[in-house]
Amino acid sequence: MPRYCFQLQVRPDRMTEYVERHRTVWPEMQAALRATGWRNYSLFLRSDGLLIGYVESDDLAASQAAMEALDVNTRWQASMAPFFEGTTPTDGFPLLTEVFHLSEDPLEKTS
Repeated sequence: MPRYCFQLQVRPDRMTEYVERHRTVWPEMQAALRATGWRNYSLFLRSDGLLIGYVESDDLAASQAAMEALDVNTRWQASMAPFFEGTTPTDGFPLLTEVFHLSEDPLEKTS
């Protein structure tokens, strides 16, 4: 499955609240992400506000378009936009280029 990584910048003065919001992501938002093809979605936050996201999807553009069409996503993104500096998720997020991936050891699968 294709893997994608992106980065955004959370405003340092809003980081604590940003983390709190993600401890209680709306169940309907989580269901929408799953239904539109987001898999193994993770967010990582550095102490200076650098946010790294990782997601797997068969077709990220299609998954993003499907999310954009949902009211729950519109409401979630509107509530989260003030947390970001520069680019926000609704602007699209800058994808990082994968330069290395350690795949599973093929010898472990032969037993």
